[in-house]
Amino acid sequence: MTTPESGLLLAELPDPALRGGGATLDVLAAQLPAYTESLVAGGRGGFPTPIVLGPGGIGRVTATADDVFGVRPGDVVIANGLFRSGRTARPEEALLGWTGGEGRATPTTDRIRAVWRDGLYAERAVQPERALVALPGAGTYPAPERLAFLGWLGVAGEAVERAGVGAGQVVAVVGATGQLGAAAVLVALARGAAAVVAVGRNRGALDALAALDRRVVTVPLTGDRGADGRAIAAAAGPVDAVIDTLGAVPSPDPTMAGYDAVRPDGAWVLVGGVRQELPLPYGDFMHRRLTLRGSWMYRKATVLALWSMIRSGVLDLSVLDVTTVGLDDPAGALDAASRSRGLGVVVLVP
Repeated sequence: MTTPESGLLLAELPDPALRGGGATLDVLAAQLPAYTESLVAGGRGGFPTPIVLGPGGIGRVTATADDVFGVRPGDVVIANGLFRSGRTARPEEALLGWTGGEGRATPTTDRIRAVWRDGLYAERAVQPERALVALPGAGTYPAPERLAFLGWLGVAGEAVERAGVGAGQVVAVVGATGQLGAAAVLVALARGAAAVVAVGRNRGALDALAALDRRVVTVPLTGDRGADGRAIAAAAGPVDAVIDTLGAVPSPDPTMAGYDAVRPDGAWVLVGGVRQELPLPYGDFMHRRLTLRGSWMYRKATVLALWSMIRSGVLDLSVLDVTTVGLDDPAGALDAASRSRGLGVVVLVP
């Protein structure tokens, strides 16, 4: 994008220059989230222009700066797009090549985005070391276009971790028909959940999730908070944890239905894009002894553990319905991404 109004354009640019603290990459694959078209149209906040978009993806390191030691030339890495300022008491965070961050722009986050501006929707990229995780053995992984989903799995996996989900527990994923929700279902299954209650509106996406494993139980949302909460709670026994992955919905009721369904002493984790105020009842929350946690992005250790699960076959990416696009038709790529749901993903392969 050359200006905020220009839309996404195909352009020939010089190869990105290596800089201190960074590494250059050959981009292998980068997912286009379903909301990318909305972001390009200005519906998700601002970013500096001109810019090469792309908040993350899979790449092969071609060179590293002299002060970089965590990745090496030849490594296949995931670029997570997350740059933390490094201040221990109050780190400030920004997503590179994208919008978003800790929810508010600051002079520091503006400067981060200005210095490390460009993302991975390109043939080659330069990224800071702190946004890269080397994936041992990934050079022989046969499907980098599937591995591009590792970013969503990382976000979902962090939420599952923060919910304290263990083997044999019942987990409900509210918003399971979106890509982040589908990722949460996959991670919960891989971590040994006794049952995963997949909650959402899209019946086709729910059916696809149910076909994954007999442990997946689906609950279609009706819009009635009381009825939905009761259905979630009754679907597979007491719900140990609810993970809310909903996007920008018009009402807090689906999220609060998830709250209603959590058993006493359970966990409620918010990781989606809901932009509603939640009417949290103090006394009810206290007497049920619930744990409420927010989760955003992921730690490097989380995504490395997920890669180990993929590499060992515990987490199988063959269940994804992947559509690959190239750089030649930006409008077509955005349109395809806007129609993707759940286990269906659109991946740029330059």
